[in-house]
Amino acid sequence: MIKKLQALLGKSFKASRYKTLSDLVISRIAYLERQHKARCSQATDDVAQLLAQGHLDRALLRVEHAIREQNVLDSYAMIENYCHLISERLVVVETQECPDELKETISSLIFASSRCAEFPELQEIRGIFQLRFGKEFIARAIELRNNCGVNPKVCSKRGTRKMVTKHLLKQQF
Repeated sequence: MIKKLQALLGKSFKASRYKTLSDLVISRIAYLERQHKARCSQATDDVAQLLAQGHLDRALLRVEHAIREQNVLDSYAMIENYCHLISERLVVVETQECPDELKETISSLIFASSRCAEFPELQEIRGIFQLRFGKEFIARAIELRNNCGVNPKVCSKRGTRKMVTKHLLKQQF
C-alpha cells in the first residue's frame, strides 16, 4: 500500500535519476583523482627529500599525509566501482527488496555518502535508496549498526577510527 502511494506521489525509485547521478559521481571522481594523485606524488617526493636531508620527524608527517591521500584515492576507486556495479544491476534493484548480492555495495555507497562531502550527488543517491529501502536501512549503514553490510575497507578508508574499530570488532564476533 505504501509503495503504491509513493508511486502515485512520484516518490518511487527512479533508475534513470540514479544513472544520471552515478555518471556525475564518476566524472567528479576522475577530476578529483587527478588532484589527489598530484598531492600524493608531491608528498612522496617530499619524503625522499626530507629523508635525504636527515629531517626524520618532518618526513614522518609527510608520510602520514601521503597515506591519507592514498586512502582517499582508494576510496574513490571503490565508490566508482560500486556506482558501476549498481548501474549494471538496476533492474534487480528496482524489482527486489535489497538483493543480498548488492547489499554490501548499496550499504557501502550509503556509508560513503555520509563521509564524502565532495560528492553532493551521493547525497541524492542516498535519498533515492532511502525511498527504495527505507530510513532504517539507511541509518543502519550510516551508523555501522549490526548487519549493516558496509565493506570494512570502505570504513577504514573513509570512516573515523573509533567507528571503524567498533564495526570491525562486531564483524569478528
